[in-house]
Amino acid sequence: MKINIKKIDHVQICIPIGEENKARQFYTDLLGLVELEKPDSLKENGGLWYTIGDIELHIGTEEMSTYKSKRHPAFEVSNLETIRTYLEEKKIKTKDEKPIPNVNRFSFLDPFGNRIEFLEKL
Repeated sequence: MKINIKKIDHVQICIPIGEENKARQFYTDLLGLVELEKPDSLKENGGLWYTIGDIELHIGTEEMSTYKSKRHPAFEVSNLETIRTYLEEKKIKTKDEKPIPNVNRFSFLDPFGNRIEFLEKL
């Protein structure tokens, strides 16, 4: 049997319990993402959902540890260097990633230590 995966539906990252307002300041106000209303059955879990193109970014809440993982979402953007300048003007540290042929990219951390990658295909 071959599994036919159509596309990525969503990516989930995490924030500490009770930090939704701080997350909104970063993801809504700074990055300009559009928040989706979570289904009633999941609202009690906390967290936020956003729409990004034809996928969703789910931000769950949990007890956060100091463990740093390689997990991250990567989002394709246009005008990568303009976006990088904007983030750096807002005091967000960016980091060059290892080169990939035909792709420019960098990453940054959200206020909760989640790594986010932006890339632009050449």
